[in-house]
Amino acid sequence: MPSTVVHVALAGLVGTALLAEHFDGKAVAVVMAATALVDFDVFLGFWIAGAHRSAFHTLLLPLAAGGVLWWDFVRRDRSLVRARWGARGVRVAWVGVVAVAFAGIGLDAFFNGVNLFYPVHDRFYDLSGKVFYSTEKGFVQTLVSVDVEAVADALLPHEGGSSGPAGGSGGGASASGGAGGSGGGGGAGGDSAPAPTTENTHYSTGVDPQKGAEDESVERLFPIAYTGERALVALTGYSVVGLRVWMERRRE
Repeated sequence: MPSTVVHVALAGLVGTALLAEHFDGKAVAVVMAATALVDFDVFLGFWIAGAHRSAFHTLLLPLAAGGVLWWDFVRRDRSLVRARWGARGVRVAWVGVVAVAFAGIGLDAFFNGVNLFYPVHDRFYDLSGKVFYSTEKGFVQTLVSVDVEAVADALLPHEGGSSGPAGGSGGGASASGGAGGSGGGGGAGGDSAPAPTTENTHYSTGVDPQKGAEDESVERLFPIAYTGERALVALTGYSVVGLRVWMERRRE
């Protein structure tokens, strides 16, 4: 799975690109720290089953934060953020929300899944897949799959159910098979595995390697970069942030 090291590096790239004239070491550090906090839901897993990849990996978090910021900046007569930190605070806040959504939540969603709408809708969605063009098959994408029959049955139920077996539904994620994930598949109906939820899905981490009680001899893996591509993202992110901070300090 993408490590926090990689998430933070990607957030640094987002901050470097979007902070514009408000960029400095402190501003980008806030953006990177906000993204790192997304992975801290792993600690909630000790008390709440399936909290990792759910509690702080839900899209409702950046949506709620964005809504509060919009209300403060647009609807209030006097913005609290603008009054306290000025235009710089406004930019850092918005960039932080973007970084959390894409570098924090999105990276995991497109690797082996997150609980996108938790706690309103308890279901892990896995957007990992491929997009390519084939001279034989044409345009192919496996990021999202929709079971048309299952959707039709849900919207227009009829006696006797669907005439055919229902496969994977709505792009649901299966935490099993991905790095560090275990749980049910995304299918619905027939003999397919149950949809992955907080009840049947656990993502292994160095902090919480197994669901439930662990043996003293259990191996704890703390990922840094499991692939060359992720190592490159981390190296690029920290190098760009460091170079930009150095350039800004030279201007002072």
